[in-house]
Amino acid sequence: MKRLALLLACCIPFFAAAGPLDERAAEAHLKAVAAGNVDALMQAYGDDPWMDWVGGPLDGRYRGTDALRQLWTRFAAANDNQPRTLQRSVITQNANPKGVTLTAVAEYAGKTTVRVRHVLVYRDARLVSEVWQIDPTAVLTPAP
Repeated sequence: MKRLALLLACCIPFFAAAGPLDERAAEAHLKAVAAGNVDALMQAYGDDPWMDWVGGPLDGRYRGTDALRQLWTRFAAANDNQPRTLQRSVITQNANPKGVTLTAVAEYAGKTTVRVRHVLVYRDARLVSEVWQIDPTAVLTPAP
């Protein structure tokens, strides 16, 4: 029983602190994508980040900050470096002491509309990996 109490005492503060901060980080990331703000996007990444972009003209695996900066620059340029409108679903979170995974469906509208299922992985409050699944049929239930 003492072990359970110790485990709960150690983990509850982590989970309580992880939620809102990581959800705000994910929200800021999605907004920076929509704005085409490459500098803000790059500030969120940890050391040696990677992304799997699945589908569409940017399909591929991108590893490292240089590759991600080039990717985001290309994404912004595809909309003539103009902001896109953003609609997103509720951000869901799964966490344990090693990290937090957040998922959401987002729609970025501009010259073309892109609907994406996002999976964002944070460790030590830094974005370390990301999956962009282009999914035009994903259900977008807007966040409140």
